[in-house]
Amino acid sequence: MPDFIAPDGHPRCQWCGGAPEFLPYHDNEWGFPVDNDQRLFEKLCLESFQSGLSWRTILNKRENFRTAFHQFDFHQVAHFSEDDVQRLLHDAGIIRHRGKIEAVINNAQRAQEMVEQAGSLAAFFWRYEPNADSLPAPQTQTTSPESIALAKELKKRGWKFVGPTTAFAFMQAMGLLNDHSPSCITRERVEQARQQFQRPA
Repeated sequence: MPDFIAPDGHPRCQWCGGAPEFLPYHDNEWGFPVDNDQRLFEKLCLESFQSGLSWRTILNKRENFRTAFHQFDFHQVAHFSEDDVQRLLHDAGIIRHRGKIEAVINNAQRAQEMVEQAGSLAAFFWRYEPNADSLPAPQTQTTSPESIALAKELKKRGWKFVGPTTAFAFMQAMGLLNDHSPSCITRERVEQARQQFQRPA
């Protein structure tokens, strides 16, 4: 797949050309390793909301989602009531899907349990970092053995709306693998960040 040549003349991953807002997200966030529990929870929730929709739709509404869900502080979201569900169903700034809204609340409760059991969400999720030597060519797959195993474990723990494809997109975005295309100028920056990153224990 040919690369997208950005306005600065340098190649990026092809999907960057899909919308102007993709480039800053790609260059500054996508693939850089994350160990912040709140950001990990947010991304998993946003990936769940994206199911059946475009990432552009979610990215453009991200600040609205953050406002609606208290910056994705799962300790707060875990206490959302039916009144909160109704409030969110009337919030035109987000995706008004009852099942996905209720899944975020459920998953916030499961996240609290995970922190108690694993110490942090980061410690749990980074257990699923694949061996870099075993990875196929970048952006040639939408699931992996690790994302399938992660989705299975999350389902077992009671999480909702997190299948293998959602789990893989989450892993790509949060830096559990470097899936930037080989000629993408950001790939090397991500690789350096991953080398310097201290895996959570």
